[in-house]
Amino acid sequence: MANDLKLSDPDLRHLRWPYRLTRSGLVCERFLRAFWPAIAVLLVALAALMFGLQDIVPVEGFWVGALAVGAALLAALVSGARKFQMPTRDEAMDRLDATLPGRPIAAIADTQAIGAGDGASEHIWKTHVARMADRARDARAVEPDLKLSRQDPYALRYVALLAFLAALLFGSVWRVSSVNDIAAGGSALAAGPTWEAWVEPPGYTGRPSLYLNDIDRASLSVPQGSEVTLRLYGEVGALTVSETVSGRIGELPAASEPVQTFQITQAGRLAVDGPGGQGWDINIIADAPPTIEVTAPIERTVGGEFRQPFAARDDYGVIAGHAEISIDLDRVDRRYGLVTEPEPRETIALDLPLTISGDRADFEETLIDDLAKHPWAGLPIDLQLFATDASGQIGESEVEETILPARRFFDPLASAVIEQRRDLLWNRDNAPRISAVLRAISFEPDDVFTSETAYLKLRVAIRRLETSYRHGEISDELLEETAEILWEIALQIEEGNLSDALERLRRAQDRLADAIENGATDEEIAELMQELREAMQEYMRQLAEESQQNPQTSQNQEGQEITGNQLEEMMQRLQELMEQGRTEEAMALLEQLRQLMENMQIAEGQQGEGQQGEGQQALEGLAETLREQQGLSDETFQDLQEQFGQQQGQQQGQQPGQQPGQQGQGQQGQQQGQGGEQQQGQGQGSGPNQEQLAERQRALRQELQRQQQGLPGAGTAEGDAAREALDRAGRAMDDAEEALRDEDFAGALDEQSEAIEALREGMRELGEQLAQQQGQPGEQGEAAGNQNPQGRRDPLGREAGENGRIGTDEELLTGDDVYRRARELLEEIQRRSSEQSRPDVELDYLRRLLDRF
Repeated sequence: MANDLKLSDPDLRHLRWPYRLTRSGLVCERFLRAFWPAIAVLLVALAALMFGLQDIVPVEGFWVGALAVGAALLAALVSGARKFQMPTRDEAMDRLDATLPGRPIAAIADTQAIGAGDGASEHIWKTHVARMADRARDARAVEPDLKLSRQDPYALRYVALLAFLAALLFGSVWRVSSVNDIAAGGSALAAGPTWEAWVEPPGYTGRPSLYLNDIDRASLSVPQGSEVTLRLYGEVGALTVSETVSGRIGELPAASEPVQTFQITQAGRLAVDGPGGQGWDINIIADAPPTIEVTAPIERTVGGEFRQPFAARDDYGVIAGHAEISIDLDRVDRRYGLVTEPEPRETIALDLPLTISGDRADFEETLIDDLAKHPWAGLPIDLQLFATDASGQIGESEVEETILPARRFFDPLASAVIEQRRDLLWNRDNAPRISAVLRAISFEPDDVFTSETAYLKLRVAIRRLETSYRHGEISDELLEETAEILWEIALQIEEGNLSDALERLRRAQDRLADAIENGATDEEIAELMQELREAMQEYMRQLAEESQQNPQTSQNQEGQEITGNQLEEMMQRLQELMEQGRTEEAMALLEQLRQLMENMQIAEGQQGEGQQGEGQQALEGLAETLREQQGLSDETFQDLQEQFGQQQGQQQGQQPGQQPGQQGQGQQGQQQGQGGEQQQGQGQGSGPNQEQLAERQRALRQELQRQQQGLPGAGTAEGDAAREALDRAGRAMDDAEEALRDEDFAGALDEQSEAIEALREGMRELGEQLAQQQGQPGEQGEAAGNQNPQGRRDPLGREAGENGRIGTDEELLTGDDVYRRARELLEEIQRRSSEQSRPDVELDYLRRLLDRF
């Protein structure tokens, strides 16, 4: 069929390249299916040679392997030659024709069987052939089918390919040349003896291998533990090996052994004696043991978690480490339940954390753990750290004498229960004394227990303990169970009923007072201060809910009122007194705070009395922050214009009718809002530098953070939404500060715009929350935030929108010309972006507008 076609015909000349490419693909397809086993065998053999397998196995093993590979390769080639058939011209044309609709190539090659000699029939036939010829012009080369899943169901070809790629990455092509030395063994015998030698350092050192045949110097320095491999060729006995570096004793192989392998353990001499021999003085690069040390005193928290910073070093890297903690009986205060000898306990072993990223040859980390429930908690201990390197050497730190961190129990009853638990775990022979003490402290439960559940649990624990030691020895299971019960009882006594906000507040105040009196650490004081803040916020939230349900109780018992800002000031003053060590004044202030909180009820001002609620004050503060942020954004834009000194950029930033040296009202308000600072020289184009702007942005961020602490509406949907929006505003302010320090005024403008928008959203949500409480439409946030500096325009000359939103006051989406107006704006942006004389910052801004819209 296809043989009747002449590709030289001008109408079929376009089939030449599709036909040739299709036939070439058929050749590749059939070749791969026939000879893939031979290719796989060849790739595996090359991978083995590139990895240096021939240098490791004995010569006999190499020749056996070579024969096996040769036989496999020959069998694969013979089988492939039988399977392979060169594709014919018809097969290539048929595959190409099968991809075209109606098989036009076959139609062109056909001859008219009916109607030959009839003019009309012949005309129809020629029209059909011409149509098929036109359709054949769309012929494209057919891709070959190179899938071998049917011929290779176990994917052996991928195994061979993976081995070859690994050899390319981790092996060496030059190692293949060493086969010549093995294959030339017969000629070596005729030419004379020869040798080869390698020194392979330990893998963890990262040092390269040494080929001794290429080294001319008489001395070498190698890491300890390096492996030496020597191969002697030629007549046995012509060459011998002498060495004093392995330190081997006992029965040794003959010095003329053709293949010798040993490790370098000491300094000495290595030599190949005989014709063409060579010798080297070997020096040892010692592997130093790792070192580890404690870098700071142990830190602890109120809950008992501890942190121990440490630093470790090694010449090749630390691979593991652990800490051992043992009791120091000489420093234990052997009184009360600790008079008896303690029961034997294993040393505490903790795995040290290793750096995940970076070099482990020199790093610093922190061991973090919680052993508050351990019997040694709160007792003197010896702490020692150990580090291990890859060679198995262990380095140890000096023994640190410290106290094993324990949970602090400030309630006297809880502390007493924990002490008896410690005595029980110290030695179970203390059980009679422990049960007597627990009965004594629980004799009048109404006076000491605030929780009936804790009292009942304690009585059950006492009975179980007494029954056990009267009828036999206390088992390990009972010991652990009783210790766990006493721990739960102490926690319940210490923490109390946290569902009661007032009780939680009182307990937090008591714990802080005990911590101040007992000299707690700064970390513990900080945790207790945070706990007191959280308890105070919860208590005020409940008071607010009660005030809404019962409006008649609008003032406290003494007719006083206190705001959230006043409470926060008292908390800050309390923390300052504790940091300065003025404990008496701190205790007095804490007692004053306690009385205020217990007597306080939320005061709601009546309309017309001139008193503003906490929510209204928060709104006013946020409005002031918004005004200051808008003014700062104005000055940032002016500084951007002055940076490039472009007249066009100055005109874009001016208001209609405003002179270049004038300032907008928002800028004046900004200057007044920053403590009355007067920014001089703006009329002359010398605005504040980026450091001043960045510092003002930072101060504004800190002010927003302070306002967020006393924000009302916690727990409501609107209040949570307001907090989330203000968090976004804070993050945008941080980014704007960083951009200002980097003189990226365009990026700072973007971040400030986002901060303004987030502030506006937060005020709107807060206004809606307050309006719901008062039963009025939520417009306070809108009204408070609707205070913009006048006259600020964006780079397109548009007026600034409300609440700092970059936009326009015009109704762009109304009227008959909305689409025309949008098209004009787009064309104006495109025109300005094509003017390369404009500043780079402005061009970047315009391109971002085009990418967005």
